[in-house]
Amino acid sequence: MSYDVILLAALAIPVLLFLILRVNAAMVFLSVCLGAVLVDHVAGDADLIVNSFSPTTNSLSQTTIELLLLLVPTVLTAVIMAFSVQGRMRVFLNIFPAAASSILLVLLAVPMLPRSLAFNLMTQDVWRILSNAEALVIGAGALVSLFFLWTQRRNFRSLDRHSKH
Repeated sequence: MSYDVILLAALAIPVLLFLILRVNAAMVFLSVCLGAVLVDHVAGDADLIVNSFSPTTNSLSQTTIELLLLLVPTVLTAVIMAFSVQGRMRVFLNIFPAAASSILLVLLAVPMLPRSLAFNLMTQDVWRILSNAEALVIGAGALVSLFFLWTQRRNFRSLDRHSKH
């Protein structure tokens, strides 16, 4: 199987899942961002803590811990936010944060993979296109995600009014 196909599948499958399960992809995008912050600021200490429990056997590698810190908030958010997008227009507009989430997740996860696999993926044309668009994906994804969250504010306010009556 071509590595381009693997990259395209890694990009398309999460988007399709988010759309089919009507997951609030704006929250998933922000969870991917949280995972990136955890990888940057917590992974080193988490590795020390995990490996201090069993110093003779390297139970979890640094890359495994980094991948877990990146993926766990994302997966948990996707599960918790399943079926949270209502209405045809919102489901359609959810494509944009879903695509941004998927692209950002691939951009962050591929360099953490084992070296040979990461090298094979990073030499593909699809990867070059993705990596050149990284700043655009992050900026547009953040803007779209914030917009989605701001538009949901009215829904919370209307729920408050109903609960007071």
